[in-house]
Amino acid sequence: MATVMITGGTGLVGSALTKLLVNNGYNVVILSRNPLKTAQEHEYEGRIGAFRSSGNVYYSRWDIEKKYIDPAALANTDHIIHLAGASVAEKRWTASRKKEILESRTRSSELLVKALREHPHKVRDLISASAIGWYGPDKGTPFVETDPAAPGFLGDTCLAWENSISPVEEQGIRLVKLRMGIVLSHKGGALKEFRKPMRTGVAAIMGAGKQVVSWIHIEDLCRLFLYAMEEPAMRGVYNAVAPVPVSNRELTITLSEHITKGRAIPMNVPEFVLKTMLGEMSVEVLKSATVSSEKVQQAGFEFFYPTIQKAIRDLY
Repeated sequence: MATVMITGGTGLVGSALTKLLVNNGYNVVILSRNPLKTAQEHEYEGRIGAFRSSGNVYYSRWDIEKKYIDPAALANTDHIIHLAGASVAEKRWTASRKKEILESRTRSSELLVKALREHPHKVRDLISASAIGWYGPDKGTPFVETDPAAPGFLGDTCLAWENSISPVEEQGIRLVKLRMGIVLSHKGGALKEFRKPMRTGVAAIMGAGKQVVSWIHIEDLCRLFLYAMEEPAMRGVYNAVAPVPVSNRELTITLSEHITKGRAIPMNVPEFVLKTMLGEMSVEVLKSATVSSEKVQQAGFEFFYPTIQKAIRDLY
């Protein structure tokens, strides 16, 4: 039975992915700065320390500041899924927050590269998260994986993020980078923010609502991480987005139809209000980004939820 080490394993995606991996017969090691506290708070009652027996979730220590990963946990790991990184949308983009968003990704990647270089291990592959923040505003045709990183905070962050994990390939480890779209889940993430105004009877459409949102159902995203891990032919960068992107307006109205049975009143939030509320982050909220899923589909991955209607119907 193979063992998967996950960074960022207690977040929205990491928690769902842990369930999928366990259900598919994998052992999971979740890295945490405080394994005991994390084990007590997390829904899985895993053991503390490195993997020692089959069928469990384990919590092992890492400390990015001190550049430490439990070498015993690493020695027993077959696959690594790298999700660690501070939330982009959780707080306003102050200078200190932008620094935290960038360094939480690059420094954790650099620690993995260093640990794999210095400690004995049997890791065969590493599947790393990235994001479609790599891409800028729409250019007339859907973005594909070979398009360059856009100038600006998110483009620069994604470029540094991907570059920081790339050196693992020099050690003969197969590397896959998944540029994630907006993740849809009923437990949090983007849909949580979309739902908030609906409690007051308003379906809030951002700006004109015409901007394209490239999204993915959390179940499809987790299945894609697993697929990339199990499919040795996959290497390099893939867009982790559903085949059918939607406008902000369509996403909002579709969600409203399921949450409020259409009772919420559609209302456009003017751009100047969003800029006042969100600051620099408003650029991303108002940006239209049509991202192609063709490459990952050509790799053989099949989406359970290719359309927003199927995704929202399943989630709600």
